[in-house]
Amino acid sequence: MSNWIIKHAKHADDSPAIRLEDVAVRYDGTQALTEVSLSLQPGERTAVVGPNGAGKTSLMQVIAGTLRPSSGSVEVFGHRPGGHVCIAYLPQRSRIDWDFPVTVREVAMMGRIRKIGLFRWPSRSDWKIVDDALERVGLSALRERRIAELSGGEQQKVFLAQALAQEAEIVLLDEPFNGLDSPTQQSILGILDELGRAQVTTIIATHDLNMAAERFDRVLLLQRRLIAFGTPAQVFTRLNLMQAYGGQVHVLPDGEGLMILTDTCCEGDEAA
Repeated sequence: MSNWIIKHAKHADDSPAIRLEDVAVRYDGTQALTEVSLSLQPGERTAVVGPNGAGKTSLMQVIAGTLRPSSGSVEVFGHRPGGHVCIAYLPQRSRIDWDFPVTVREVAMMGRIRKIGLFRWPSRSDWKIVDDALERVGLSALRERRIAELSGGEQQKVFLAQALAQEAEIVLLDEPFNGLDSPTQQSILGILDELGRAQVTTIIATHDLNMAAERFDRVLLLQRRLIAFGTPAQVFTRLNLMQAYGGQVHVLPDGEGLMILTDTCCEGDEAA
């Protein structure tokens, strides 16, 4: 039986939501991440940006506890990631089997399983939490629909509902906006705003530098190492962007700051 079913990790008082110290990750002799250190407090919202192969997915997996770093330490509320039921990790849509025969409501209920245990039946109150979560993301009318029948934006909202049903305190989203139109993106961003007001820490990997600059408290710029971490104004400098993207990014002054234009926009962060 898995450790997270047997025992749930507790939170240490006054600890940051997430702390990484000199984290490194290697795949088959290739360095995916090196010397990454950061600390995030509850409720902070961070966009992780960088070119393909920069290590964004590896960073998400390390925090979620699904990937063990080669060196360095990772803490979630003062303890190692394994055992925490407060972390919701939403991988890239291309990595999910959308043909699995399951309904919207059943997917959202998966967020409750880590709390109630794998071999216990959901109670009436568990289903109430799930239905409330689906209502918050605007999917109540689709709750009995097969997830394969939904649009890309609706599928992303199902997994946000799963995180809400899980009562997650940390939500990690890997490229959640790929292939979605602007209204759907804005709807999902509105849900993330609500999570922030509820003191949920959110980390989102994205290729959209302008969205990161406009909608997030902090930005983490990766190129297999930590280039910069701070407010968008601190991170999105010409020097930092050139270090991360080289010739792939064009930075133009717009009178008030910097307008960022980049031609990097595709899935498969760890493909390089």
